[in-house]
Amino acid sequence: MTAAIRAHALEKRYRDVHALRGIDLTVEQGEFFALLGPNGAGKTTFISILAGLARATAGRAEVMGHDVVNDYRAARRMLGVVPQELVFDPFFTVRETLRIQSGYYGLRRNDAWIDELLTHLGLADKADTNMRRLSGGMKRRVLVAQALVHRPPVIVLDEPTAGVDVELRQSLWAFIRRLNREGHTILLTTHYLEEAEALCERVAMLKQGRIVALDHTARLLSRDAERRLELKLAPPRLPPELQGRLVECRDGRYCLRLSDYAEVETVLASLREAGIRVEDMALAQADLEDVFLRIMGQQV
Repeated sequence: MTAAIRAHALEKRYRDVHALRGIDLTVEQGEFFALLGPNGAGKTTFISILAGLARATAGRAEVMGHDVVNDYRAARRMLGVVPQELVFDPFFTVRETLRIQSGYYGLRRNDAWIDELLTHLGLADKADTNMRRLSGGMKRRVLVAQALVHRPPVIVLDEPTAGVDVELRQSLWAFIRRLNREGHTILLTTHYLEEAEALCERVAMLKQGRIVALDHTARLLSRDAERRLELKLAPPRLPPELQGRLVECRDGRYCLRLSDYAEVETVLASLREAGIRVEDMALAQADLEDVFLRIMGQQV
């Protein structure tokens, strides 16, 4: 099967900035894939190359088997991009904006799909409202609708929920999940790592233009299988034999490292023996944010 997105030895330089350094990446059709990294890691540059907004210095990229340079018309028709920035034309209503966007792809009589997008994105009552009168969250919904108006098989979401309310976030993800179930490939960049952990089957992490981690989300989490025990103690002190487990002490709570949940009883026994009472206790396991911070802290 043709890959939804494929990059081979992709490089991009901006004068003194080496934004991408030999990226090799394949996203299969139907995947919900996360591309994560700190600001300046190269995520938006990668998306810009896929969308034809920037040209790679070296290497190649394809969307649904179409080279983004040599077969750019077909590649762009296969792709819908929701950008970070709120870009809109202030002279048109929401419906007019989506009809114009349809026209860019040569689509006529697209009103049924436009109506469906308006309904699912909570824009039906704003269809005849001028774009400049919309709130920031509503404008972002229109950006999502614009990216989907030509029914692209590959959808790129570049920080789609940045600065939006909880209601939009939930309705957006419900709609995007539905599109993914129907076969659309989703490439997501986000700083909300709990979203990536909940939604994405595979994750790639970029740092300084290089991929430093690439695997299924569950495998990345299982590799970082360290458990932690949070305790509020009275009096607030740790016995010497537990000091080696201490990760941090913050706001009067001690966070201890465990290799296995069976060690909880050992910790509690040490506390009882030292005459220390447990006022509160919580168990936690590493999440994608913990994995991300550990990987980003390593040398490239």
